[in-house]
Amino acid sequence: MTLDLRRADPGRPAVLAWVLAVPTLIFAILAVCVATEASPVMRLDQHVAEWAYDVTDGRPGLVDFLDVVAVVFSNLVCGIVLALLAIVALVRRERAIALWIVLSGVVAIGGNALIKLAFGRERPTFDMPLHEIGGYSFPSGHSTGAGMFFTVLVLLAIVSTGRGWKRRILVTVLSLMAIGVGASRIFLGVHYLSDVVAGLSLGMVIALGLWLLIVAGAARLPHELATITGSGRRRAAVVLNPAKVGDVEEFKARVRMVADLNGWSEPSWYETSIEDPGRGQARAALEEGVDLIIAAGGDGTVRTVCQEVARTGVAVGVLPHGTGNLLARNLGIPLNARDALDVAFGGQDRAIDLAVLETDTGHHTTFLVMAGLGMDAAIMTGVNDQLKSKVGWLAYFVSGVKAARFPAMKVQISVDGGEPRRFRARTVVVGNVGFLQGGIPLLPDAQIDDGLLDVVVIAPKRFIGWLAIIVRVVGRQKRTNERLDRLTGQKVVIKAEKPVPMQLDGDPVGDGQTITAEVQPGVLLVRVPVALAPPSPR
Repeated sequence: MTLDLRRADPGRPAVLAWVLAVPTLIFAILAVCVATEASPVMRLDQHVAEWAYDVTDGRPGLVDFLDVVAVVFSNLVCGIVLALLAIVALVRRERAIALWIVLSGVVAIGGNALIKLAFGRERPTFDMPLHEIGGYSFPSGHSTGAGMFFTVLVLLAIVSTGRGWKRRILVTVLSLMAIGVGASRIFLGVHYLSDVVAGLSLGMVIALGLWLLIVAGAARLPHELATITGSGRRRAAVVLNPAKVGDVEEFKARVRMVADLNGWSEPSWYETSIEDPGRGQARAALEEGVDLIIAAGGDGTVRTVCQEVARTGVAVGVLPHGTGNLLARNLGIPLNARDALDVAFGGQDRAIDLAVLETDTGHHTTFLVMAGLGMDAAIMTGVNDQLKSKVGWLAYFVSGVKAARFPAMKVQISVDGGEPRRFRARTVVVGNVGFLQGGIPLLPDAQIDDGLLDVVVIAPKRFIGWLAIIVRVVGRQKRTNERLDRLTGQKVVIKAEKPVPMQLDGDPVGDGQTITAEVQPGVLLVRVPVALAPPSPR
């Protein structure tokens, strides 16, 4: 369940106010009519109740079905389902949503019972009742529960799916099911029409009202310039690294085919060069006024394009053609070219963080994945390019074995301007994402859209100590000590006692002593798969 709370925010703020105001007004009007026993409403209620009874009477199969509906959508069953949803939300670290789900259930069930006592309306009576039930009638408890329960599901569907036919179908089906549950109470002869309409309205008001109070303000908002996802003209540009994509004309043909299938016009094409790895090309595409810029190449090409496109509100599609492809892996973007194209042209936009990096050697740039100094940078520096072209990321493993005896270094790490902490480490990595190749959770708590940077300090004493660290990393153990420590913050400053190798998103950037990294929350839109569950890192 990948949740983006901004999906529930309408284009015009007044829309939510009206959505809440309408059921509130309906419930208020019906409550007054029932309290005063207004003749038009009473006559309509009686007429609909008698008609529904005539439809159901003599059809035992229909009565049995309505009894099943009553059990399936009882307060007990709905409460159990809501509890499970709340647990899932907690596991996903969506505490505001979990609280909203729980309170929606408690307020709907408890509030309905209190309102029934206040009105004390008797249920419909028939000479031969279809279903025996006690208690008062206004508002319908099943309808209140259904209104609340299906409003919860509708809002979860909205924040879990992108705009499109899937979302529309889900919302329509859930809405019809809520109406169906309410109608079943009338046909079973236990509620009047006003009971059901008031109950559905009350349940909707409770769930939506609590959403506005608890959840709406909890969304992780992107930069204000990253909220516009395009003009709707479906114009795309492709910034490609010819050294990575292979046959350029064949690549362009594949892109054209998928673009056409998804209703996009002929893309504009920009090729990178040694002199310009993507910045000028991305800038030219932005000046062209496109809605989507696709970066086709390795991590360096993707990083350069993303750096230029950040804060513009234009989405970036990633076509991974490199060896690491850590951004794609952590966002669940397929490594297969055709599947990645489907995501680029048919996926949904996700606002992610970008990190600004400065070094004492004069580098001032950004990174999307990880930066670091020490042994990990020595691995990047020592990779044999010919071997990498043949065996891919396994070449890093070979280089890692060679660099495993990289000497320990003294470092000072300051987080968010706090007092520096001193470490004796082999390597220090600051990450915007958590997973390496093969799904290795180097920074298991890192999220690419949480507005934070995660730091891991690795300091095995001897070669054998790496085995214990590997077990702890792979097992996602949260325990820290002098051998493996973790820090989290918005700004991280790492100072080594002497110049050591440094790396940026897997690319070596020479030797230096100081790295300063600072997060920029939600400034970049990246096209990701439309999915109800977060993809597993590969």
